[in-house]
Formats: sequence, C-alpha cells, structure tokens
Amino acid sequence: MEESRVIHEITPLMGKDALYIADRRKKEFTYPIHNHEVFELNFVEHAAGVRRIVGDSNEVIGDYDLVLITSPDLEHVWEQNTCTSDNIREITVQFYLDLSDDGFLSRNPFISLRKMLKEARKGLSFPMDAIMHVYQQLDTLSSVKDGFYAVMQFLTILYELSRCKEARTLATSSYAKVEVESDSRRVLKVKNYIAKNYMDEVRLNTLADIAGMSPSAFSRFFKLHTGRNLSEYIIEMRLGYASRMLVDTAKSVAEISFQSGFNNLSNFNRIFKKKKGCSPSEFRENYHKTRIIV
Repeated sequence: MEESRVIHEITPLMGKDALYIADRRKKEFTYPIHNHEVFELNFVEHAAGVRRIVGDSNEVIGDYDLVLITSPDLEHVWEQNTCTSDNIREITVQFYLDLSDDGFLSRNPFISLRKMLKEARKGLSFPMDAIMHVYQQLDTLSSVKDGFYAVMQFLTILYELSRCKEARTLATSSYAKVEVESDSRRVLKVKNYIAKNYMDEVRLNTLADIAGMSPSAFSRFFKLHTGRNLSEYIIEMRLGYASRMLVDTAKSVAEISFQSGFNNLSNFNRIFKKKKGCSPSEFRENYHKTRIIV
C-alpha cells in the first residue's frame, strides 16, 4: 500500500462555531489536494481554466463554479492549470449539520436539504442558473456581522440550492465509498447485488429475476430510476473501484483491470480513457504529481 499523499486538513471551524467563512481575492491556487471532517461549500469566480478534482472527477471549470462536499474522506482540490486570471474570487464556507435519522434536519421542512447534503458526499456541482440564483446572498455572506443572521442566510442559500434539479454528482459512488441508495426497493436490491458482484460478469437476466421483472421491463425500469442504462451504471461503478485502487494501491494496471471486472486490459484502457480523459497510468501519475506527503 502506498503512503497517503492527501492532506487531511484541520479546519478553522472549531468548538461551538457554526460557520467558517473565507472570502478572498487571489491570483493563483496553491493549496494541495486535501479532505476534512467538516462540510464545505466552495464558490469560485473569474477562474476559467482552473482544474477541479473531486475524487475521481477531473474537470476544467468556467468563469463560475459552485461545489458542495459533505464527505470527510473525499479528496478535492482546485488547481491553477491554464487559468491566467489575476482577479480570482473564492468564497469557502465550512460548516457541519447533523444528518442523523433523529436530528433536526430529519423534520419535514428539511427533506430537500437533507437529501442534497447526503448526495454531496460524492461532491455536488451546481449549474449556472442555480449559482446566479444564490449569488447575491453568497456575495454578501462574509459581511453579515451578526452570527445568527449569517447562519440564517447560509441556510437559505443551502435550501435554495437543494431545490435545484440539475445539480450533478462528481465522484462515483464506488470511489467515494458511499453506500448505494435508491427511492425504489427493487432498484436498491439490484444495486447492492452489483456492488457485491461487480468484479464478475453481471447478467441482465439475473438482475431482472432479483427485481421480479422481465429483462425488457427491468431495463426500462432501471433507466427510469437511475437515469442510466444498466451497462453504463456497471461500467461507472467498475471505473470508480478501479480509480480508487489506482490511487490507494501499488497494484499494476492489469491487476486493477481484472479486479474491477474488466476481463480485457485493452478494453479497460480504452473505456477508462474515454470516460476519464486519460489512461489509467496517467490518472495515477497525475494524481500523485500534485499531492504532497505530510
């Protein structure tokens, strides 16, 4: 097992603090990849060309970027990449909310907020219209002097974001080590089966039997509930496990390919590059190149 190269950040949110808000202007991103116990909402403005890495998601952002992360284990970083802006603004809000089943957020008015915070364990990216909808409240958040009103304004921001239907999860569930969830008991049973058997051949007929449906009906049902067809879902899960092994272990690409359920190395390399934009070896090299050991 390789030594970890991810900084575990001890955040400034301490004791009985409710929020830590950092609103800063800068010319470059220099902080290495990290994770931390507290939740984080990170807004970046005027930083087109910056590379955002959240788990096994690797994207170049535009002029505006807003991401919510609620997992203590999910690595993330914003890297300078090709950004040439000398007027970058970054607003980082670190906080913690109780997501236990009997906590305050389990009450009915907070259903959408709770659902969003749980989704954000994989990292959640918001589209431009959602960003613009909360921009004014984000823009003024650091100038609110009264702590109570600052918390209320921030909760309003979160609530408005929770109503956005177009937010995208970034890391795959398998990479982020997030248990699969579903609004359908049938789909959940199928997802759990796939999660336990992804390294083997997963047959449509077997999954249809688990769901108690015909293969054709099950295929339509699965896509309706997940937004992806079955083969896409299985490939995404396998790639997530493969990416995690590339980061966490010194196993060869061939070993990882086989243990992730790809029985053909060239096929694994081709699919990985198509989905991730780089080869498995490049993914591992790029990941370690930007990390420092502490």
